[in-house]
Amino acid sequence: MTSSQTARRPRKTIQDRESKDARSLDVQQFLDTRPVGAFQWLVLFLCMLIVMLDGLDTVMIGFIAPSISSAWSIPRDALGPVMSGGLLGLAFGALTAGPMSDRFGRKTVMVSAVMFFGLWSIASAFATGVVSLTVLRFLTGIGLGASMPNAATLMAEYAPPRRRALMVTAVFCGFTFGAAGGGFVSAWLIETWGWHSVLLLGGVLPVAYVPILVKWLPESARYLALSEQRRARLVGVLNRVQPGVADARTRFVSAEPVRDARSPVRAILSREHAFGTVMLWICYFAGLLTVYLLGNWLPTLIRGLGFSLAEAAIVGALFQAGGTVGSLLIGWQMDRFNPHAALGATVLAGGALAWYMGVSAHPFTVICVLAFGIGYCMNGSNTGFCALAAGSYPTEMRATGTSWMLGVGRFGGIAGAMLGASMLHANWSFGQVFAALAVPAAVGGAAVLLKGARHRGTFVAVSGAVGH
Repeated sequence: MTSSQTARRPRKTIQDRESKDARSLDVQQFLDTRPVGAFQWLVLFLCMLIVMLDGLDTVMIGFIAPSISSAWSIPRDALGPVMSGGLLGLAFGALTAGPMSDRFGRKTVMVSAVMFFGLWSIASAFATGVVSLTVLRFLTGIGLGASMPNAATLMAEYAPPRRRALMVTAVFCGFTFGAAGGGFVSAWLIETWGWHSVLLLGGVLPVAYVPILVKWLPESARYLALSEQRRARLVGVLNRVQPGVADARTRFVSAEPVRDARSPVRAILSREHAFGTVMLWICYFAGLLTVYLLGNWLPTLIRGLGFSLAEAAIVGALFQAGGTVGSLLIGWQMDRFNPHAALGATVLAGGALAWYMGVSAHPFTVICVLAFGIGYCMNGSNTGFCALAAGSYPTEMRATGTSWMLGVGRFGGIAGAMLGASMLHANWSFGQVFAALAVPAAVGGAAVLLKGARHRGTFVAVSGAVGH
């Protein structure tokens, strides 16, 4: 070999050898192709517990309202501002948490939110009047509203596409479990230690849960992959999913679009996302309007038909039970069939059942079956909308898109509770109320079908594709 040939041969450096030895890893593809294992079940369990605590804390004020009104010698309707304050806090928390989560991380915001609503719930136990309790419940609501959308987003970003909707809706079943459990626990606590103890429990449990979340809850790998500065944390999280899959030399690649320079709020309202965003808002607003109206007033409406208190309670319980079953099965349907079609058909079926409930008198058994069916369709589809929202945005704006849908929907819940009161005050009949419920169901069903028709085949299931 000549000296000139030796001179022309490129010299292999340490960097060259490291580059050759380094492996590439598409984070999105890695997570999407992984089977559901212990890591994903851990994320589901931890997120479901967050939503359970959320459900417990959200509904407990309704359970303790009679005791508070008796202790403070005020009429029950004087606690209306307390209820409204909590709902407004939920809306505000949801609207602000999404952009914060897309900037600071899902885990960071979620853990902070759990601590936030826990501390303010404890403080609520020491309220001395309606004004102070209203302010404290508003602050508690901010934390509650911030935690749920982040739980949905985190679960969606770790679940494989074929099980994603089911796992997200399973997380939201925790809300029903927490709400139901809160009813049983509240009855015992109030009788033994008074209404203050219920609020204390609702605060101590989430505060005690925070250290567990800090230690075991992972940050979203998809979120970490958006920035080179979070590389070390990303390697650690991925090795929890599959030991040894990544190290300091791993080169991370992604099929996701280049990070949008706009703020997440502006991004979800941009030309490519605006239509889908508005349709999601309409769906969830209409859905929560219906659910909150029935959740608050269904027992009263049943009592107005001449049934006993026990029978009214049974109908109300079946409405909630239907929602739990629907939340699980709608996720399975969305994973198996077209998600927009599955949701649209379910919402429209709920509207049809509500209309049928009101068109004529029914025996108690039929009313029970219809209440279960309406709960299945309405509560189940609302949970499904959370999975749909998580699959309608890329990583950089996913938390914002999901949380803003939840936040806008809360105003539908407020409207539903107020509308029900107005209907009863205006002496609307049972049939008129249920016939009217077919209207928001038709609007919500049409909105989700329109979203699906305009963007056929673009439900991304958190795949990172754009076009919503």
